[in-house]
Amino acid sequence: PRSILQWNVGSHRDISHESLSLFRLLEPQIEILVLGTGDRVERLHPATLKQMRECGIAVEVQDTANACATFNFLINERRIVAAGLIPP
Repeated sequence: PRSILQWNVGSHRDISHESLSLFRLLEPQIEILVLGTGDRVERLHPATLKQMRECGIAVEVQDTANACATFNFLINERRIVAAGLIPP
């Protein structure tokens, strides 16, 4: 629950089913994945989001500053959450 892992993603274009596999392997399984896509919200491929939903993981895509705030809020609510953050 309190782990920090290296995520080899440089931009929102690198986010794919394969790059998100790290989050599907976490134990306990996360409920929500908060993705911070840098300075602004970037659209991800709908198939990628669908694949995560099929694995039982909701995905919230935001700019990185808001993604950090959302992650902290969800942690305070004791949700099982992870964040994938691309620096602004």
